[in-house]
Amino acid sequence: MMASTEVLLGFIDQIPVGEGRTFRVADLEIAVFHTAEGAVYATQAFCPHRQGPLADGLLGGTTLMCPLHDRTFDLRSGCGTSHEQLGLATYPTRVSDGEIWLHPVPSPAREAAE
Repeated sequence: MMASTEVLLGFIDQIPVGEGRTFRVADLEIAVFHTAEGAVYATQAFCPHRQGPLADGLLGGTTLMCPLHDRTFDLRSGCGTSHEQLGLATYPTRVSDGEIWLHPVPSPAREAAE
């Protein structure tokens, strides 16, 4: 069984509600989002369309819009919800005692199991 290695990113109050911030974990740049509902999601830092900085995108619920060309993504699954259906790699996160923990192994975009 593989050991789970989590990385402490910092405190949740570093990311204002409804916004994202970019974090560097080893050689990865990861965008982390704090939704209005209090959930935390992590994705690759750059849009697969034209490399827009996703942490600067607009957040509405669990939908993220890239700041450059209006591509939208579901933060829960990483699936694209507009245009050519591009997807994002996502990273498992959890919040414990106000601290954000990230498992730095990406999951490819997947269809939601709902």
